[in-house]
Amino acid sequence: MFQFIKNLFDVQKTLLQETDPMKKFLVVGLGNIGAEYEQTRHNIGFKVLDFLAEAENFTFESAKLGSIASFKHKGRSVLCLKPSTYMNLSGKAVKYWMEKENIALANVLIVTDDINLPFGTIRLKTKGSDGGHNGLKDIQNTLQTTQYPRFRFGVGAEFSKGKQVDYVLGQWNQEEAAALPERLKKSADLIRSFVFAGVKNTMNQFNGT
Repeated sequence: MFQFIKNLFDVQKTLLQETDPMKKFLVVGLGNIGAEYEQTRHNIGFKVLDFLAEAENFTFESAKLGSIASFKHKGRSVLCLKPSTYMNLSGKAVKYWMEKENIALANVLIVTDDINLPFGTIRLKTKGSDGGHNGLKDIQNTLQTTQYPRFRFGVGAEFSKGKQVDYVLGQWNQEEAAALPERLKKSADLIRSFVFAGVKNTMNQFNGT
Protein backbone atom coordinates (compact mmCIF):
# COMPACT_ATOMS: atom_id res chain seq x y z
CA MET A 1 0.00 0.00 0.00
CA PHE A 2 2.82 2.39 0.87
CA GLN A 3 4.50 1.75 -2.49
CA PHE A 4 1.21 2.36 -4.31
CA ILE A 5 0.77 5.73 -2.60
CA LYS A 6 4.39 6.63 -3.30
CA ASN A 7 3.99 5.76 -7.01
CA LEU A 8 0.81 7.82 -7.20
CA PHE A 9 2.62 10.80 -5.69
CA ASP A 10 5.53 10.37 -8.10
CA VAL A 11 3.13 10.43 -11.05
CA GLN A 12 1.56 13.68 -9.86
CA LYS A 13 4.68 15.65 -9.01
CA THR A 14 6.38 17.81 -11.61
CA LEU A 15 9.99 17.48 -12.69
CA LEU A 16 10.79 21.17 -12.97
CA GLN A 17 11.09 22.91 -9.61
CA GLU A 18 10.58 26.37 -11.13
CA THR A 19 7.34 28.03 -10.01
CA ASP A 20 7.39 30.98 -12.42
CA PRO A 21 5.67 29.72 -15.61
CA MET A 22 7.52 32.29 -17.71
CA LYS A 23 10.83 30.66 -16.78
CA LYS A 24 9.81 27.13 -17.76
CA PHE A 25 10.42 25.76 -21.25
CA LEU A 26 9.75 22.55 -23.16
CA VAL A 27 12.04 21.67 -26.08
CA VAL A 28 10.80 18.74 -28.15
CA GLY A 29 12.98 16.97 -30.69
CA LEU A 30 10.93 15.02 -33.22
CA GLY A 31 12.03 11.62 -34.42
CA ASN A 32 11.36 7.89 -34.43
CA ILE A 33 12.62 5.50 -31.78
CA GLY A 34 14.79 2.55 -32.73
CA ALA A 35 18.36 2.01 -33.92
CA GLU A 36 17.27 1.82 -37.56
CA TYR A 37 16.13 5.46 -37.45
CA GLU A 38 18.95 6.89 -35.35
CA GLN A 39 21.10 8.31 -38.16
CA THR A 40 18.29 9.29 -40.54
CA ARG A 41 17.41 12.79 -41.69
CA HIS A 42 13.94 12.50 -40.16
CA ASN A 43 15.54 12.13 -36.73
CA ILE A 44 17.40 15.44 -36.67
CA GLY A 45 15.19 16.54 -33.74
CA PHE A 46 16.53 13.70 -31.61
CA LYS A 47 20.07 14.38 -32.81
CA VAL A 48 19.93 18.08 -31.87
CA LEU A 49 18.75 17.23 -28.35
CA ASP A 50 21.40 14.53 -27.97
CA PHE A 51 24.05 17.08 -28.91
CA LEU A 52 22.60 19.58 -26.42
CA ALA A 53 22.58 16.88 -23.72
CA GLU A 54 26.28 16.22 -24.25
CA ALA A 55 27.10 19.94 -24.28
CA GLU A 56 25.08 20.66 -21.12
CA ASN A 57 26.00 17.38 -19.40
CA PHE A 58 22.53 15.98 -18.82
CA THR A 59 21.14 12.49 -19.47
CA PHE A 60 17.82 11.36 -20.90
CA GLU A 61 15.71 8.87 -18.97
CA SER A 62 12.68 6.88 -20.06
CA ALA A 63 9.37 8.34 -18.90
CA LYS A 64 5.76 8.46 -19.99
CA LEU A 65 5.48 8.90 -23.78
CA GLY A 66 9.17 9.62 -24.26
CA SER A 67 12.69 10.16 -23.00
CA ILE A 68 13.07 13.28 -20.88
CA ALA A 69 15.79 15.34 -19.27
CA SER A 70 16.11 18.81 -17.80
CA PHE A 71 18.76 21.48 -17.39
CA LYS A 72 19.02 25.10 -16.34
CA HIS A 73 20.20 27.98 -18.49
CA LYS A 74 20.66 31.46 -17.06
CA GLY A 75 17.88 31.10 -14.52
CA ARG A 76 15.50 29.28 -16.85
CA SER A 77 14.41 25.66 -16.42
CA VAL A 78 14.28 23.59 -19.59
CA LEU A 79 12.60 20.21 -20.03
CA CYS A 80 13.81 18.30 -23.10
CA LEU A 81 11.62 15.61 -24.65
CA LYS A 82 12.19 12.95 -27.29
CA PRO A 83 8.74 11.38 -27.85
CA SER A 84 8.56 7.59 -27.96
CA THR A 85 5.22 7.66 -29.79
CA TYR A 86 6.81 7.63 -33.25
CA MET A 87 6.62 10.69 -35.46
CA ASN A 88 2.97 10.46 -36.48
CA LEU A 89 1.71 10.64 -32.86
CA SER A 90 4.08 13.31 -31.52
CA GLY A 91 1.25 15.55 -30.36
CA LYS A 92 0.20 13.21 -27.57
CA ALA A 93 3.60 13.44 -25.87
CA VAL A 94 3.86 17.20 -26.37
CA LYS A 95 0.45 17.84 -24.84
CA TYR A 96 1.04 15.51 -21.89
CA TRP A 97 4.31 17.14 -20.82
CA MET A 98 3.04 20.67 -21.45
CA GLU A 99 0.11 20.05 -19.12
CA LYS A 100 2.05 18.07 -16.52
CA GLU A 101 4.72 20.76 -16.17
CA ASN A 102 2.34 23.70 -16.77
CA ILE A 103 4.40 25.13 -19.63
CA ALA A 104 2.94 27.89 -21.78
CA LEU A 105 2.59 27.23 -25.50
CA ALA A 106 4.83 30.21 -26.28
CA ASN A 107 7.60 28.49 -24.29
CA VAL A 108 7.39 25.25 -26.26
CA LEU A 109 9.91 24.72 -29.06
CA ILE A 110 9.50 21.89 -31.58
CA VAL A 111 12.70 20.81 -33.38
CA THR A 112 12.01 19.17 -36.72
CA ASP A 113 13.47 18.31 -40.11
CA ASP A 114 12.35 20.29 -43.17
CA ILE A 115 12.78 19.22 -46.80
CA ASN A 116 11.82 22.72 -47.98
CA LEU A 117 15.09 24.15 -46.67
CA PRO A 118 18.58 23.40 -48.02
CA PHE A 119 20.66 21.07 -45.89
CA GLY A 120 21.91 22.71 -42.69
CA THR A 121 19.74 25.83 -42.96
CA ILE A 122 18.13 26.65 -39.62
CA ARG A 123 14.97 28.67 -39.26
CA LEU A 124 12.86 29.57 -36.24
CA LYS A 125 9.20 30.51 -36.66
CA THR A 126 6.45 31.37 -34.20
CA LYS A 127 3.69 29.71 -36.23
CA GLY A 128 2.95 28.10 -39.57
CA SER A 129 1.43 25.17 -41.39
CA ASP A 130 2.61 21.60 -40.98
CA GLY A 131 4.21 21.76 -44.44
CA GLY A 132 3.29 18.14 -45.04
CA HIS A 133 5.28 16.98 -42.01
CA ASN A 134 3.35 14.27 -40.16
CA GLY A 135 4.86 15.12 -36.77
CA LEU A 136 3.85 18.77 -37.01
CA LYS A 137 0.48 17.75 -38.39
CA ASP A 138 -0.27 15.63 -35.33
CA ILE A 139 0.93 18.35 -32.95
CA GLN A 140 -1.30 20.86 -34.72
CA ASN A 141 -4.30 18.52 -34.54
CA THR A 142 -3.69 17.64 -30.89
CA LEU A 143 -3.10 21.19 -29.67
CA GLN A 144 -5.72 22.61 -32.06
CA THR A 145 -3.46 25.46 -33.11
CA THR A 146 -0.65 26.36 -35.49
CA GLN A 147 0.56 29.10 -33.14
CA TYR A 148 3.56 27.41 -31.56
CA PRO A 149 7.30 27.98 -32.07
CA ARG A 150 9.11 25.53 -34.31
CA PHE A 151 12.78 25.19 -35.16
CA ARG A 152 13.12 23.85 -38.69
CA PHE A 153 16.41 22.20 -39.65
CA GLY A 154 16.84 21.92 -43.40
CA VAL A 155 17.59 18.46 -44.79
CA GLY A 156 17.23 19.38 -48.44
CA ALA A 157 15.14 17.67 -51.10
CA GLU A 158 17.62 15.69 -53.17
CA PHE A 159 15.16 13.00 -54.17
CA SER A 160 13.22 12.05 -57.28
CA LYS A 161 9.44 11.96 -57.53
CA GLY A 162 7.86 9.44 -55.18
CA LYS A 163 11.07 8.96 -53.17
CA GLN A 164 10.46 11.47 -50.37
CA VAL A 165 9.90 8.83 -47.67
CA ASP A 166 13.04 6.94 -48.68
CA TYR A 167 14.99 10.20 -48.56
CA VAL A 168 13.92 11.44 -45.12
CA LEU A 169 14.26 7.94 -43.68
CA GLY A 170 17.64 7.60 -45.35
CA GLN A 171 20.96 8.22 -43.65
CA TRP A 172 23.14 11.30 -44.05
CA ASN A 173 25.53 11.22 -46.97
CA GLN A 174 29.26 11.70 -46.40
CA GLU A 175 29.22 15.45 -47.04
CA GLU A 176 26.24 16.02 -44.74
CA ALA A 177 27.74 13.89 -41.98
CA ALA A 178 30.94 15.94 -42.10
CA ALA A 179 29.02 19.22 -41.82
CA LEU A 180 26.66 18.11 -39.05
CA PRO A 181 28.82 18.82 -35.97
CA GLU A 182 29.02 22.55 -36.73
CA ARG A 183 25.30 22.68 -37.57
CA LEU A 184 24.42 20.87 -34.35
CA LYS A 185 26.47 23.33 -32.33
CA LYS A 186 24.64 26.21 -34.02
CA SER A 187 21.33 24.48 -33.27
CA ALA A 188 22.19 24.14 -29.58
CA ASP A 189 23.08 27.84 -29.50
CA LEU A 190 19.71 28.67 -31.05
CA ILE A 191 17.89 26.70 -28.34
CA ARG A 192 19.79 28.45 -25.56
CA SER A 193 18.99 31.81 -27.17
CA PHE A 194 15.29 30.93 -27.48
CA VAL A 195 15.20 30.13 -23.76
CA PHE A 196 17.04 33.24 -22.58
CA ALA A 197 16.70 35.96 -25.24
CA GLY A 198 13.24 35.11 -26.58
CA VAL A 199 11.89 34.05 -29.92
CA LYS A 200 12.14 37.37 -31.80
CA ASN A 201 15.74 38.09 -30.84
CA THR A 202 16.64 34.50 -31.70
CA MET A 203 14.97 34.71 -35.09
CA ASN A 204 16.89 37.85 -35.90
CA GLN A 205 20.20 36.33 -34.85
CA PHE A 206 19.94 32.80 -36.26
CA ASN A 207 17.48 32.59 -39.16
CA GLY A 208 19.28 31.85 -42.39
CA THR A 209 22.66 31.25 -40.76
